[in-house]
Amino acid sequence: MAAINDLIAQIQDAELRNKIEQEVNRMNKQKKFGLVFEEHLPECTPLYEMPVNCGSNVALKSGNINDIYRVIAINNEKALCMKEDEQAEWNIADLVVVAKFGEPIYPYLKQIDSVCNAPDSNLWHTLIEADNYHALQLLEYLYAGKVDCIYIDPPYNTGAKDWKYNNDYVDGNDSYRHSKWLSMMQKRLKLAKRLLNPKDSVLIVTIDEKEYLHLGCLLEELFPEARMQMITSVINPKGNRRDNEFSRCEEYIFFVYLGRAAIVSNGTDMLRESMDNSNSEKLYEDKSVRLRALLRQASNHGKRTDRPNLFYPLLFEKNQENL
Repeated sequence: MAAINDLIAQIQDAELRNKIEQEVNRMNKQKKFGLVFEEHLPECTPLYEMPVNCGSNVALKSGNINDIYRVIAINNEKALCMKEDEQAEWNIADLVVVAKFGEPIYPYLKQIDSVCNAPDSNLWHTLIEADNYHALQLLEYLYAGKVDCIYIDPPYNTGAKDWKYNNDYVDGNDSYRHSKWLSMMQKRLKLAKRLLNPKDSVLIVTIDEKEYLHLGCLLEELFPEARMQMITSVINPKGNRRDNEFSRCEEYIFFVYLGRAAIVSNGTDMLRESMDNSNSEKLYEDKSVRLRALLRQASNHGKRTDRPNLFYPLLFEKNQENL
């Protein structure tokens, strides 16, 4: 490092010298072992209700949200924008103001509508539609350390175009695609940890084979005090067909247990009847019939007229005690 510092000291441009020193110092603080990724990768957020003014950072609503221009002039309903040496003019209605990650944003909740299904009940729920990072920031003001459970179903980073975090910069050919995905996840998981009750709570994250290894390492780094378990979840018993690969019928779920949080068995599951360990007699605690499992909707012979000899009646008897 002494040689590098000597070379930096020879740079005449003071601004350039300071920037290189800052970058070298940042690199020295990075981990040398474990899950290594670029933690400062850019990420932008559209601010749809912000007016477009001179000096605003903007992007096309129909384009790449990370393709940012700065507004240098406004004439009637047109905005003259510049990016480096490139100029362009668009209708203001086609632009959205964007904020780069790290710029101050002051989120707030704006009520859109409400539904009251049980006027005599004190229970209520809130659905927040927002960029999840800023929604988590907002929730931290009121619920830091108070949340019992957080369930996350993140983008799986498959390269599909439906990733709302701009899959154009995390496409399948990008050598930094895993690093960018991890950078996105790390920011949000850190906020989620500050929301969770450290004495008794659980974090649940679903994922598939594209990122499950990286996600597992990231969770272990961010939650060293917790117990973690990964289980499989069958989503398609028939399997998803894939060219030149094994078909896959499951995905994965990470459970991160904080404090006293643990799985408590209720004596039954979806596959087997419950057993009484004291006398080994079968206990039918749940007598409800799962009709959905008996249907053959996905079959080519789903109609009774197609296979008349393979359809049988189901007879139900009312329990007089529960009437």
